[in-house]
Amino acid sequence: ASFKLPSDSFKYLGWCDVEEHDVRGNQLHCPRVREAGPSEEELFFKGEESTLKKRKQVTDTEKWQKKLQENWENCAELNLSFQDLGDLYQAENFKRILQRLIRVEKLWLVDNSLTDLSAIRLPRCTELNVNKNHFTSFKQLPKIPQIQHLSLAENNILTLSGISDFRHTPLESLILKRNPCEFQERYRQLVFSSLPNLKMLDGIPKLPEDCSPPDIRVFFKMCTIL
Repeated sequence: ASFKLPSDSFKYLGWCDVEEHDVRGNQLHCPRVREAGPSEEELFFKGEESTLKKRKQVTDTEKWQKKLQENWENCAELNLSFQDLGDLYQAENFKRILQRLIRVEKLWLVDNSLTDLSAIRLPRCTELNVNKNHFTSFKQLPKIPQIQHLSLAENNILTLSGISDFRHTPLESLILKRNPCEFQERYRQLVFSSLPNLKMLDGIPKLPEDCSPPDIRVFFKMCTIL
């Protein structure tokens, strides 16, 4: 027989709505994005209207207290992977949190079906993992001027166009495994020529053949007939 779990009535509540606790946002390393919840009309059509309690009017003071309690501005490490952002309200809240991560240094956003975060800026982020998403271009990534380690495995990045935007960042290691651009001719040479300061690509350190001088590359393209 099917039955609802005891926690079902809280499925649309955020952690900061739970009374009598002093946990702040920067103390949560793997939060789930579920704040606000769908409208009562949406719930009605889903047959879940009984799971949402009547919301009381929230004052400006309460909103400000909630903002302070979330405290995302002081978060240094955060894992927002596997969020299952199936509803618009979840996606909007997800981006709202990202916009507040002005001090985050390490951020994991794995498997969230993300397509475009170009409007997001992460000024202190040195490590970003966005594996298993739907990015098709480097231009769709957030602004990450201090990035050192970037992982983009299992996306859908078609070409290396835009990769040179990271030339002026301290990027040391880059992972592009299982992206279409990986099959581009002279893939490793093109990446390292675009990013002279890069030390490691797809887990393999920079090799002498990854930085062949231009005249050598031209020589290999020539066909000599004896």
